[in-house]
Amino acid sequence: MKIWESMTGSDLTREWKAFEARAEALPADYRAAWEQVKGHLFPYGDFTGRNLLPILDGALGLLEETAAQGQSVDEVLGEDIQGFCTALVGGEGSRTYRDRWREQLNSNVARKLGRLGG
Repeated sequence: MKIWESMTGSDLTREWKAFEARAEALPADYRAAWEQVKGHLFPYGDFTGRNLLPILDGALGLLEETAAQGQSVDEVLGEDIQGFCTALVGGEGSRTYRDRWREQLNSNVARKLGRLGG
């Protein structure tokens, strides 16, 4: 990856457009599941979402394969899409961006209070 692409995010835009083009070829119920998968995975992304690209690629690949095999989306993902997504990112207790921001804020406040009180 070129530095300019990483700075501007043009590589992410290109990847995202490719994901959406692939998703458009899916049957309607699979497209709806794809939208839910994206929504449940976004909180686990970093600031740019770059860390989610391999996970999203794998999830979309699974949807493409199973749609081609004629399986129903419920057979593939089950009824708990949020649980499926949580398992993709490492299971219960995986840190979301809110968790990381909360830790950073608490650390900054503790550091400032330490300077004031010491």
